[in-house]
Amino acid sequence: MDVRGSALWERVDVAHLAVLRELAEHGSVTAVARATTMSPSAVSQRLATLQRRLGVVLVERAGRGVRLTDAGRALAGIAASVSTALAAAEAEWQDYRGGVAGTVRLATFHSAGELLVPGLLDRLAAVPDILLETFDEDVSQDDFAGLTADYDIVVAHRSDDVLAPARGPVEVRPLLREPLDVALPLGHPLAGRSRVAPADVIDEDWIVPPAEFPLDRVLTAIAAQAGSPARVVRRTTHLPLMEKLVARGHGIALLPRHTTRDRAEGRLVLVPLADLRAGRVIEALMRPDRAARRAVQVVLDALVDEAAPYAA
Repeated sequence: MDVRGSALWERVDVAHLAVLRELAEHGSVTAVARATTMSPSAVSQRLATLQRRLGVVLVERAGRGVRLTDAGRALAGIAASVSTALAAAEAEWQDYRGGVAGTVRLATFHSAGELLVPGLLDRLAAVPDILLETFDEDVSQDDFAGLTADYDIVVAHRSDDVLAPARGPVEVRPLLREPLDVALPLGHPLAGRSRVAPADVIDEDWIVPPAEFPLDRVLTAIAAQAGSPARVVRRTTHLPLMEKLVARGHGIALLPRHTTRDRAEGRLVLVPLADLRAGRVIEALMRPDRAARRAVQVVLDALVDEAAPYAA
């Protein structure tokens, strides 16, 4: 069949386009199958059907997997635009019908979930037809954008002393900036200070997250300003564990002020840093087609409202 003269939309199915777009996001047929709850053979069949209808090669073998050709990447970009337009149309239709419903998948790193999710659920109780599913995802700050392939909203953090990482076609909604304070045991000689400078604390034993997490990047800035390397004795992403270790005198740490403040009383002291802007920026990341969904917009607005008191 000669398909060269027929319009694109006469030859393709939106569902087939969606599979191609997911392949561009996830990188493998197996990953697409997992994300779409389809079988790998069904994913491959849809890709084969799309290629046959268009009469052009969209994917090619690459080792044990496949990769998009130039034509495949071009059509995947079109597929993203189509998905966004369809989501926007569905949002308008829900507005017309006077209701909003759907499932929204929200991924947060641990301390942001602790800070924001309980109040978010309180707010969403007024919208019972929206089902919010929450997931824990704590990765290095440059890897949060990749999670938008699997979730509708990804709450990410990054240190505020660096430019935002390259994120590709991802929408970003600022939520808040959270200061980072130096956490000290109650009996520490510096615990009574109103502020501490990098030179005051650089020689301490430090408890920090893995490299490339915002808290660790701030410690790097402290070391640079003090002109001496930090002595790291323990690494963990679990903030409650960091708090317990500090409280028992096993080191000091950088901890987020709003998240830690309530648990710090009677256990440890939070002291702001002097001469250094120390904080993390918390943002919501979304693929454009997900951001266009009405249910996602409702959850996002509620998330922004929940973060507002901390953003002031």
